[in-house]
Amino acid sequence: MSENSKTIVLPNNITVRELAQVMETSPIQVIKVLMANGVMANINQQVDFDTAAIVASELGFEATVETYEEEEIAEVGEVPMWRRMILDEDPKDLVNRPPVVTILGHVDHGKTTLLDAIRHTNVAGGEAGGITQHIGAYQVEHKGQLITFLDTPGHAAFTAMRSRGAQGADIVILVVAADDGVMPQTKEAIAHAKAARVPIIVALNKMDRPDANPDFAKRQLSENGLVPDDWDGDTMIVPVSAKQRTGIEDLLEAILLTAEGMTIKANPGGKKIGTVIEAEIDKSKGVMATLLVQNGTVSSGDVVVAGTSYGKIRAMFDFKNKPIRKAGPSTPILIMGMNDVPLAGDIFQVVESTKKAQSIVDVRKQAAKESRFSSPKASLEELFSKVQAGEEKELRLIIKADVQGSVEPIMNSLNDLASKNININILHAETGNISESDVMLASASSAIIVGFNVNADGAAKRMAEVEGVSIRLYKIIYRLIEDVEKALKGMLEPEYEDVVIGSAEVLAIFKIQKIGAIAGCRVTSGEFRRNAKARVVRNEEVIHEGEISSLKHEKDDVREVRTGFECGIGLKGFNEFQVGDTILCFVRELSTAA
Repeated sequence: MSENSKTIVLPNNITVRELAQVMETSPIQVIKVLMANGVMANINQQVDFDTAAIVASELGFEATVETYEEEEIAEVGEVPMWRRMILDEDPKDLVNRPPVVTILGHVDHGKTTLLDAIRHTNVAGGEAGGITQHIGAYQVEHKGQLITFLDTPGHAAFTAMRSRGAQGADIVILVVAADDGVMPQTKEAIAHAKAARVPIIVALNKMDRPDANPDFAKRQLSENGLVPDDWDGDTMIVPVSAKQRTGIEDLLEAILLTAEGMTIKANPGGKKIGTVIEAEIDKSKGVMATLLVQNGTVSSGDVVVAGTSYGKIRAMFDFKNKPIRKAGPSTPILIMGMNDVPLAGDIFQVVESTKKAQSIVDVRKQAAKESRFSSPKASLEELFSKVQAGEEKELRLIIKADVQGSVEPIMNSLNDLASKNININILHAETGNISESDVMLASASSAIIVGFNVNADGAAKRMAEVEGVSIRLYKIIYRLIEDVEKALKGMLEPEYEDVVIGSAEVLAIFKIQKIGAIAGCRVTSGEFRRNAKARVVRNEEVIHEGEISSLKHEKDDVREVRTGFECGIGLKGFNEFQVGDTILCFVRELSTAA
């Protein structure tokens, strides 16, 4: 770079036209430089920062990447991200807001029927018949006070939100059928709610059934840590019949009483943030997103960023599909105007401009691309260093075993290992194979899954890979206990293994100025990932091993290429490809075998 070069700041992606404007040169000149480097692009086509930086260099500029410093909000314990963001608000500006409630429970115990009973009994501002469109949430009024219900029953949805730092609910209603008592999904729901540290109110449903046995259900609840308040415990248990719509008023009263003992506040005039409840594409209206406002007052025309989606609110509706202009804390809204479908549980925020929103999204996409395959899992191997650094005070575990006779001795042995420096918190312990629900709980709670004489099903393995959840499987109990003890003492050495995930054949070689050699390949098995590593094999001998620096399909940079597709592969520090070489793509993973 010459001493006379000028420094320019570029975003992660920029159009040819915009790049020319920044450098005060002709777009034609930019296109010529791109063509000389093997990139065909028109004036409106976007190029990534690396490509733009090469163009800038040849035209006498030094490019630096534009950065947007997002406010880093680290999770502390189980405090949701949006609650942490509200902590910056001036306490004198905070006012009470309606409590937000979600309903969990075992299948067929009456969650949906209870939601319907509540909705039809007392919908805020009008009768239930006024609801023309279901938007995932609604409000009811009891004794002049509003209550917001998230109409997403099931711990799967609840935990999916928690896994993204959301946890929209202030209170959980646990539905337990009086004729069935505590069932497997009831136990899972209890584990999910307790891990989230959300108050639980039990709705003891189906009290109209002749075989209802409330005392039996209460005993089971007590055995699972929910001791009824009439048994000198601290769990409110409300008898109801959702079918006959009895006990609903008592349940609403219990919610308000629980809310009174909590700090449920927000600043209507503060930063505009909240949680995505659900989103979908409507063929005629585009992306429709249901949001729960948790602080500030959102207005029509605001620019919203949620995950890697953004857009200006073109229209906004309340839960009865009535157009509205503004919405304050604890209000569910349906909006139009997002450019893509956000994920349930994404935190949304309002920013000052579309340009600022796009900048935030570009940074997030780049960060996601870089960390997808490199983010470390919460593992036993990392535990000790975190304890030493004061970053971790608790080891959170999920235990799955083949029989109940194995669960209890494992739990007892592990609890005996707890020390003054670190506590062992067993979030959930149950028989059966490791499921998606277990992985979701682990992801949301930064927990490790430990299995004894069980396996993880295919869906659970895939989700664990995506979510970065560590699963350790054992055949011998003492090995399980020994590994946890070693981890607590800092003696457990990590064991890694290289897992080949794809293979490709080199068909052609391309020399690109200032980039080097690119191997034109066809993927013959598995997949290639941009941020993985690769080995070049020639005559059954590995001649190079290193990082994948470039992965393209046709002219586009891509994140992955699967079996049967052709692609261009560049390796960092290697230019000696030959036609006929085999390239193996691999990732390094912690070994789970024990």
